Amino acid sequence: MYTDKKNILQLAALLEAYGITRVVLCPGSRNAPIVHTLSNHPGFVCHAMTDERSAGYFALGLALNSGKPVAVCCTSGTALLNLHPAVAEAFYQKVPLIVISADRPAAWIGQMDGQTLPQPEVFRSLVKKSVNLPEIHTDEDEWFCNRLINEALLETNHHGKGPVHINVPVSEPLFNFTTETLPQVRVITRYQGLNVYDRDYNELIDRMNKYRKRMIVVGQMNLIYLFEKRYTKLLYKHFAWLTEHIGNRTIPGIPVKNFDAALYAMPEDKMDQMAPELLITYGGHIVSKRLKKYLRRHPPKEHWHVSPDGEVTDLYGSLTTVIEMDPFEFLEKIAALLETRTPEYPRIWEDYCKAVPEPEFAYSEMAAVGALIKSLPEASVLHLANSSVVRYAQLYAVSPTVEVCCNRGTSGIEGSLSTAVGYAAASDKLNFVAIGDLSFFYDMNALWNANIGPNLRILLLNNGGGEIFHTLPGLDMSESSHKFITAVHKTSAKGWAEERGFLYLRAENGGQLAEAMKPFTSPEAAERPVLLEVFTDKDEDTRMLKNYYHQLK
Repeated sequence: MYTDKKNILQLAALLEAYGITRVVLCPGSRNAPIVHTLSNHPGFVCHAMTDERSAGYFALGLALNSGKPVAVCCTSGTALLNLHPAVAEAFYQKVPLIVISADRPAAWIGQMDGQTLPQPEVFRSLVKKSVNLPEIHTDEDEWFCNRLINEALLETNHHGKGPVHINVPVSEPLFNFTTETLPQVRVITRYQGLNVYDRDYNELIDRMNKYRKRMIVVGQMNLIYLFEKRYTKLLYKHFAWLTEHIGNRTIPGIPVKNFDAALYAMPEDKMDQMAPELLITYGGHIVSKRLKKYLRRHPPKEHWHVSPDGEVTDLYGSLTTVIEMDPFEFLEKIAALLETRTPEYPRIWEDYCKAVPEPEFAYSEMAAVGALIKSLPEASVLHLANSSVVRYAQLYAVSPTVEVCCNRGTSGIEGSLSTAVGYAAASDKLNFVAIGDLSFFYDMNALWNANIGPNLRILLLNNGGGEIFHTLPGLDMSESSHKFITAVHKTSAKGWAEERGFLYLRAENGGQLAEAMKPFTSPEAAERPVLLEVFTDKDEDTRMLKNYYHQLK
């Protein structure tokens, strides 16, 4: 029988799955659930050692002999510090040593409770990876715990071998040994430097070809990558290609970009039918919360993430494989190895999303964004601020010649304008910025800048506050909280824009917007930068947006 602590059960099951068989066990009470579980499992060869400093070096010797990872487990408190010399030796000798430390619950650290000290990150720069496991109470806790253990164990041989530290908080009672078997656990596999002669590479291709419902989701990519026609012809029919404007031209297939609206309208039975069996991802962040929710609720059988750094990125909670490779190299390598028989799945996604009409809003923030996108000159740059604007833009088709930029690394409202101004200063193209009022006024010192040129044009959407807060489900604002949450204001950019040398344009209705959009988007060279401030009614914007999504249903 094993412990009832689920984080320890995940750890034991993953140690077994990774083929880690030798464990050095030190005495103690806090680590008793770990020791009991590992020592009673037939898959582990356990060695008892009383002195932790000696135990660390003993485990180092075992790992040096086999060339394989070896674990050493200690109790909480200063017991862990006695492993430090062996960890340092393992780091500089590049030995895959796994330090497992039991810990007290975080609430009792620094409270004069016995055998407590801050154990997470205690080895700092002398380990390749340090993780602090959660105590598991929910499904999300279990996913998080599983992911952290996978990350640590994968790092023992990532770009060279070395030690890792897994810290395991354990609450009382400690001695409930009521579990009969270890759980079935997810194992994340990482492939590095694959080539066509690798057995692993051919095995990946075989797995890919067995799935008929294959989806590729492309996140933010700040470049334009042109695939050769031969690769495009071989690849595009085999996958449903989902991407957003911030993915730019980085796919060889037919991009499905209005999937967010399509998912809103999709009935639950259709969601099951449309869910992928194999999901492949590359690139950075995804804006759509609906897509994240959809793929988390309808997980694929396998999720492969392709990235040059090989980091574990488990956005959808179902990651099984990390492929450490340039994604374009990966796609070009697999192109000729896909079965010639093409599945229906990509066409089903394309046809379903084609049936979702592009919206037609009356005068509003959404209409202003749409008017800009439809009027953008060829080969220009569109900078999208965060919050509502980046989502509004996704409702409209953007020309593939337009490069799209957005600060989605942290998705904050600060700095969107400053980043766009910096980009434009080094660009020979027209640079358009679509930005909301809070983002603009928060970052208005971006215009207090001697580097602004006539190629910068700013569309400022001003409805007197944070529009996105009105669309959040479950947020019922009282009169007292409304002004604090939505940052209500009555500010205009006119004086600041004109003082900074901008041509200032203003729109308060549809006719004025249409008239102002002509000089604003004209590709003709301007003598100075331009700012178009569009004033709308916040409540009316919200009503129109909600009505649009209601009609999709």
